[in-house]
Formats: sequence, structure tokens, C-alpha cells
Amino acid sequence: MTVLIEDRDTVRILTLNRPEVRNAIDIPLRLALADAIEAADADPAVRAIVLTGGGTVFCSGGDIATMQRMELEPALERAQLAQRVIRAIWATPKPVLAAVEGAAYGAGVALAAACDRVVAASDARFATTFTNVGLAADMGAFASLPRRIGIPRTRQMLTMGLPVDAGQAADWGLVDAVAEPGAVLAATLVDAQRLAGGPAEALGVIKSMLAQAPTLELHDILDREAAHSARLFGSDDFAEGIAAFREKRRPVFGHNTGGRS
Repeated sequence: MTVLIEDRDTVRILTLNRPEVRNAIDIPLRLALADAIEAADADPAVRAIVLTGGGTVFCSGGDIATMQRMELEPALERAQLAQRVIRAIWATPKPVLAAVEGAAYGAGVALAAACDRVVAASDARFATTFTNVGLAADMGAFASLPRRIGIPRTRQMLTMGLPVDAGQAADWGLVDAVAEPGAVLAATLVDAQRLAGGPAEALGVIKSMLAQAPTLELHDILDREAAHSARLFGSDDFAEGIAAFREKRRPVFGHNTGGRS
């Protein structure tokens, strides 16, 4: 199995399982990971998704041993297979978190950056090493990295290929939280369970709006914001939140499954 699947209550853990090659991504792994994310999205019992790597490394990037010079059409198909994973992460309204131990290189950086939250070990390293094999970047790196760290830093990561440590990555916004080595998955699960217990529809709106807002005119943002807000006022989670406030207790969300936002 190139992707291990485990449920912890309402959190699904997807583990890249090619530790013998530092979880390098080949075509079968891309397909299995995309299938697993899409299945988690479709499962109403799953309210948050965690991506992590088996062994000591998150992901060392694309599996160079499986690469060769290709004609345009098959090369395009290969790139689109890689993008299917990223599209699945972005399409689901459910929070997707990355738990990064060790290294995230090349496509591993892009995979982590595409997630809604990145928790990394204090000794983790990130590097976009595509140029080492004459490539630029894939798996959504040209979208996810600029949104996280800005174009100037993305340019330096992509062109220079130098490793960035976890502290610097956190300062830049590539990493959202840092944990002790060996404790990253546990720390990520705490965050995932917190999100899984939140109002699914509202979290889906936040994810959707933050993805769309940079490409919209200001008045379009206001219109969509108002439409989402109006819909959420009629949701079960909103009713529960108001009831909990009045009864001076913590809200218990999840009476509905939450739809796409």
C-alpha cells in the first residue's frame, strides 16, 4: 500500500508509505493519494484530513528514478496526474493538514504548502529542488507558495533551491506551527481534532473564500461574503452556536454533515 489510511474518530490520517525511497512520489502514489483524499472528502464521517509521511521523512519530492525524457502529450498527462492531488486538497471544504517530519523537498514542499495548515518538526527542512533536474515546479507550487510566502521568497526558493529550516519557514508563513521532532503527528492531530469539532460549513466557507478572494474584485468579495453569511444563518451549526451561547456551554457542532461551500 503506497498510502496508509487510518481514522482517529472524525480525523482521517493519510500516510505516504514509500519510506524506502523517502516517500518519493511516483505515479502509483499520486493516484493512490488522490483517490484517498477524494474518498475522505466524500465520507461524511470524516471532518478533517491529515497528510504525513511514513518513516523519518515527509516527502523527498518526485521519484526521479521513475522519470525519463517524454513527448509533450504523455508529459502533460503526468503533470495533470500530479495536479489531481492538489485539486483534491483544494476542492474539499474539509480542513487538510500536513504533518512534516524530516524533509519536504521538491513536490513534497508543494504538497505541504497546498494544505490548510502545516505543522513541522523543529529540525525539518524545506527545499524546492526542481531545477536540479532541469524542471521548474509542479503540484501547484506556483499557486500555493506565492500565497504563503509571497513572490520574492518563492522566486528565491525555486531558483536557488537552498534548504529553508523550520524556523525560517515559520517566519515566512510556509509553516504554521512547529513541534518537537517525533511529536509532529500528535501535535497535528490536536489541531485536526479541534478543527473537526468546529462548524464544518463555516470552515468550508473560510477555505473557499480565502482561495477565491485574491482573484476577485472587492465588491464581488462583499457579495459572496454576504451570500455565504446569509446561508450560514440558516444552518444547524449556527443554531447550535447560539443555543450554546445562551446556555453558557461549549457548542457541539456536527449535527449536519456540511456541504461544499
